[in-house]
Amino acid sequence: MGSSIGLRQVSKVFPGGQLAVERVSLDVEPGEFLVILGPSGCGKSTLLRMIAGLEEISEGELEIDSEPASHLPPAHRDVAMVFQNFALYPSMRAADNVGFPLRISGRTEEEVNARVNDMARMLSLEDLLGRYPSQLSGGERQRVAMGRAVIRRPSIFLMDEPLSNLDAKLRHQLRSEILGVTRQTGATTVYVTHDQSEAMSLGDRVAVMRGGVLQQVDTPRAVYARPANVFVAAFVGVPRINLLHGTVIAPLGGAMAVDLGEQRLTLPQPLSRDHQLLRIQQNRPLLIGLRAESVRVAPPDQAAPYEAPLSGTVQHVDYQGHETLLHLTVGARAAEVPDLDRPGARRRARVARNTRPARGSSRLQVRRLAAAALRRADGGGSASGAPGAETATVSGPSATASATAMTLGDAAGELVVRAVPHAQPVRGDRLPLLVDLRSMLVFDQAGNRICPAPSQQPNLEL
Repeated sequence: MGSSIGLRQVSKVFPGGQLAVERVSLDVEPGEFLVILGPSGCGKSTLLRMIAGLEEISEGELEIDSEPASHLPPAHRDVAMVFQNFALYPSMRAADNVGFPLRISGRTEEEVNARVNDMARMLSLEDLLGRYPSQLSGGERQRVAMGRAVIRRPSIFLMDEPLSNLDAKLRHQLRSEILGVTRQTGATTVYVTHDQSEAMSLGDRVAVMRGGVLQQVDTPRAVYARPANVFVAAFVGVPRINLLHGTVIAPLGGAMAVDLGEQRLTLPQPLSRDHQLLRIQQNRPLLIGLRAESVRVAPPDQAAPYEAPLSGTVQHVDYQGHETLLHLTVGARAAEVPDLDRPGARRRARVARNTRPARGSSRLQVRRLAAAALRRADGGGSASGAPGAETATVSGPSATASATAMTLGDAAGELVVRAVPHAQPVRGDRLPLLVDLRSMLVFDQAGNRICPAPSQQPNLEL
């Protein structure tokens, strides 16, 4: 049976001056398969290495089976790690690589050989045990690396983008094998990836990170359908969600609508609870999110009660075989999330070299250290300063979302819609559309989702 993992306000500040992970709190249940998803440089691998004991925790606590584990060396945490680059011993045959953890633990040769053969059957390695790593393909090397991790029967598996160096066909095949192995052993698994298709297909839950900050933790279905903010909505889903600038129009005695510029989406009557809550957002700039499957090509007379008519002009037809993606203009302004897939999205924080906050120190203390060192590094004067400047230096999740929303691009409006495979529209065609308003997502200026309403309602008192 796997072990539980608890992260309690965990932060990581590198000696060179970068805040890589900020106050992450997370619980992983025994036997759960948790995927940490995010763009390059978001801190997900750093978080995994802190669980493994390969990186020191700057602040906060790690618990394994509800016991403090931050002080434990890696060998005493009962974890096994699978790396992106396989990390096999080139001078050892596959059988020796797989059996190496048992040999150094003092097991008998008979037990080692028996366990290696069992692992070879599980991972289809029987014909590869006599080969050296240089004689194996990428997929075969990763199987050997998995066998070496599994053979110890650890309570926790940690996997750092193990499939990213493989081609698409091998990745798909090894996904199933990874799931099979982890289910069979019952171990708790934390899997890091930047590939959202891996995250959605593998994880019991998905934890989305950006800039060292945990954005959302939920089931794959919930993360896709109910993203906590505009970053999660844009990062998860293929094709990427359509994000349009819009405002709510709620005239007295008239129908409530979402104004997209040249066209409006009239909300169906009677208003749903979520749509009623949009009334307080009247005339405020908002972001409207529509998944490709939320819009279909059909005339207004075929509209269901929950659908609103729209029309769009075809700009491009993307034929995929099993489906066709239509790129349409609808007279709206598209909103883009900048630096979504680049390391530049990570927030910087300069800190004094070799500074390590004491465990249990406050959040304000971490921010003061980072802000003070930032001012010194940038020539901004002494370490003392106003608290407001400090909190502005290292932002939390809400401020990160705010920065995202405030810098959204003003490119020409574009809507990507899924059509049936046999559809044959051409560039310039004007098509009637129906929008499923049940799945419409609305985000406020700070980038937080306000429709469907979050489970924790905001305080509306002035």
